[in-house]
Amino acid sequence: MKPLKKNATYDDLREVPDHFVAEMFGGDLYASPRPALPHARAVSLLGGILIGPFDQGRNGPGGWLFLDEPELHFAADVVVPDIAAWRRARLPELPAAAYLTLAPDWICEVLSTSTEAIDRGKKLRIYAREGVAHAWLLDPTAHTLEVMSLEAGRWIQLRTYEGEAKVRAAPFDAIELELKSLWI
Repeated sequence: MKPLKKNATYDDLREVPDHFVAEMFGGDLYASPRPALPHARAVSLLGGILIGPFDQGRNGPGGWLFLDEPELHFAADVVVPDIAAWRRARLPELPAAAYLTLAPDWICEVLSTSTEAIDRGKKLRIYAREGVAHAWLLDPTAHTLEVMSLEAGRWIQLRTYEGEAKVRAAPFDAIELELKSLWI
């Protein structure tokens, strides 16, 4: 994917039509079409599974704050992960701003053909630089979940789960996640 505009400003990003996801990497503006329905469905289902026990503390430990597609500003980079979560000890309540500058503790990118290279490349490097401790890459087409942890500034792939596996994955290993529930 090529940048839409080099040396872009935040005003350039704000002018991108709403049916695109706009992000900036090192000042270069990228715009991706809104994801296909299997992608959107996987985001919704995963968020729904995790929010009850981890954000709201229903049948789980609580202590987290989840957001779908939050806009995150880090230096000259503006990224929009599919799902992000912060430990409430670090982000006890949401500010009234339109974006956050505090790196999340966990992100999930749901892969699609048009964004996979950026998700695996530029975005993971930015998340590592900003100290995001955990990253999941979910592929609703290949039916896989890659679980990664940041160690000494580098991503370590802990495990890849496939198909209908039952998963306990950091940092949400207090519950068992049935992958087959994400592919419907």
